[in-house]
Amino acid sequence: MAVRYVRVDPIVNLFAPATRAFGTIAVVGRTSSTAAVIAKPVLFTNPDDAKDAFPGELGTAIELAFLQTPGPELVFGVPVASTAPDWAAGLDAVAALNVQLVLLANVPVTDTTKADGGPIHLLSDHVTSVSNTGADGSERMGVAMLEKGETDPGVILPNERMVYIAHNSTQDAAAAVAGTIAGYEPSVSLLLKPVNITSPPFRPADIETLNGPQPETAKTGPTGAGVNWLTTPALIPGNGVFMGEGYTGDSSHGKKYIDVVRFTDDVAFQLKARLINSIGNVRITRSGLRTLIAQLEAVLTPLLEADVLTGFEVVVPLLALLDKDPATRTAEETQRIHDAEVARLVQVLAALQYAGAVHRISISLKFD
Repeated sequence: MAVRYVRVDPIVNLFAPATRAFGTIAVVGRTSSTAAVIAKPVLFTNPDDAKDAFPGELGTAIELAFLQTPGPELVFGVPVASTAPDWAAGLDAVAALNVQLVLLANVPVTDTTKADGGPIHLLSDHVTSVSNTGADGSERMGVAMLEKGETDPGVILPNERMVYIAHNSTQDAAAAVAGTIAGYEPSVSLLLKPVNITSPPFRPADIETLNGPQPETAKTGPTGAGVNWLTTPALIPGNGVFMGEGYTGDSSHGKKYIDVVRFTDDVAFQLKARLINSIGNVRITRSGLRTLIAQLEAVLTPLLEADVLTGFEVVVPLLALLDKDPATRTAEETQRIHDAEVARLVQVLAALQYAGAVHRISISLKFD
């Protein structure tokens, strides 16, 4: 055998980490098809097939979602009858799907639709219940539009998992905005992202009303009242329509922006998917717990390098006790280790510092 000055010993150990789709949409809507309507999801990868299968509001909404750039790759359509639509059955059919955005085709928020049992109320309940009690990875947000020209933010049903959009369009603005959201990764702010729709701009006074009762000043950030609006900024060349803000429908729990909710869902999924193989295998020992920390860091470090996070800290309180000399542990500390081994439960504390995008810039110009 010849002498090999550079020796390479390839070792194949392919690893495919679990990933979560971030832009799959489910649309529940009425169809004018004469065929029997069954609330069963149908997957579409292009708008033409959707319009052929479900003519009417459902097909039109799916088409508008697909027309966004970037837009969704997959859209599920769930038909309901044109007369007396069973919205609850349609949303039930969506519950088990792996989707991240749900909307009702051409259903604006009104006092009727947001009342108990109304379609928007059902949608709000659906995204909350499935996200909180559904299967892992099924967290989702709902998208709904106000009526054309409506500027009162008080019409919405507050929910941090809902996105509301005000518009001046005759098209389905909720479908267009859902398609826009679907095209961006979870950590991307939706502010000033293009929306492919025809919608004349609001007057400044209308936007001030939509943005809430607290006026913005040079020293304040976005105020917001849970309603976004479509806008056409003169500072952006062309005549496009853009998202005027990226609010969720409720900021009272610290999730004021859409990207915060979507990123939280996404990183929670990644952590669960990374740690699932540790269940039943990693032991409650010093090396075992350090393995857990390393796996968490494997998820969080790329987010830090991508500037999505500005920092993170992972703490396993039990590891600090295991690192101590057994002879120096107190009786309480020994008992805590014993309890963890008996219960087979390890508590992990992870603190993440999220790097939010700039939404306002305040410049003071001084001329001397």
